[in-house]
Amino acid sequence: MGDQISHITGQSDVFMPSGIFNVEATYQRLQRRFGDRVRRNEPLALHSAFGVGGTADIWLTVDMQNELTGLVSFCAEEHCPLLVIGNASNIIFTEGGVRGIVARMAGNEYHIDEEANGTALLSASAGCNWPNLARELAPLGWRGLEFGVGIPGTLGGGLVSNAGAHAHELGEILEWIEMLDARGCNMEGDALSLPIRKHYKKEDLDLGYRYSRFRKGHESVIDAQGKMLPVPHQLIEPTEIILTLGIRLQRETPRALIEHISEYRARRLENEPLESHTGSIFKDTPQRLAKDLIEQVGLKGFTMGKAQFSERNANYIVNRGDATTNDIVSLVEMAHRQVLEKTNINLELNVELRGA
Repeated sequence: MGDQISHITGQSDVFMPSGIFNVEATYQRLQRRFGDRVRRNEPLALHSAFGVGGTADIWLTVDMQNELTGLVSFCAEEHCPLLVIGNASNIIFTEGGVRGIVARMAGNEYHIDEEANGTALLSASAGCNWPNLARELAPLGWRGLEFGVGIPGTLGGGLVSNAGAHAHELGEILEWIEMLDARGCNMEGDALSLPIRKHYKKEDLDLGYRYSRFRKGHESVIDAQGKMLPVPHQLIEPTEIILTLGIRLQRETPRALIEHISEYRARRLENEPLESHTGSIFKDTPQRLAKDLIEQVGLKGFTMGKAQFSERNANYIVNRGDATTNDIVSLVEMAHRQVLEKTNINLELNVELRGA
């Protein structure tokens, strides 16, 4: 990707804080490298569990970690805005879409190193689909990931929020990660540096309830006026990209694991909407579950346009057909405001608003 992009202003140019981003020229260069995995003006609604959002100037699926490293380096050198995502199961894309490149991590590589003590170390790509991997490990007799069989995301995305279910969370079984440090890619001039691959132990990640260091400064918030704000977008976002997770597995009989998975799925289906939906909108609080607070203020089943707080679990929003981002954001803001006014509890978001 060493050829130079022309910066002559034209119809396909997008003005960014870092300069002019030539969409068509960038698309042509990426297409030569990635072929039909690159798309122009891709509807983001096709790639979000919410089913809403505008378009991405360029959409790209990345299968290999070296491809991602090369892409980040290219975007840093050429000042091309880049947003790297997983399954986008907790992302609400704005109606304005995302300017620049949206790259989805889709690698599913993993390997298992069995150790003398009867445990094993699973090294898995951040792009691995968590439920699929849990189901693949069960017949092999490896326990660890099955509690997340109902979490609709990747392992990398799960670690960003330290996702969990059934009284377990990913941080419990994590040992280490490898990540791509792209913080220097957002610098200007002589301070600019290419991405660096780094290794971190679990203790370095500041893991907590639905939190890790990767969320700091990269979260949507509701401001003092009650407005939901998009995540701030730097040139390369996120600035630290998880590549590989080292996860400790334990031995268990395949039959027991398959039974656990069936039980977890049944319990989750009892509490989640039957309609298409994403993960929970708000984090639970130490005092109360978010779904109970939303129900308490009378919003369970409430509809805005084609978006609705689920009748089954009020901390989920379902798209009843042709909902818009504005419909969903309006519901989120309404629930936050009413819960704050009536209970004095300030609910924190568990989803991200991304885009222009």
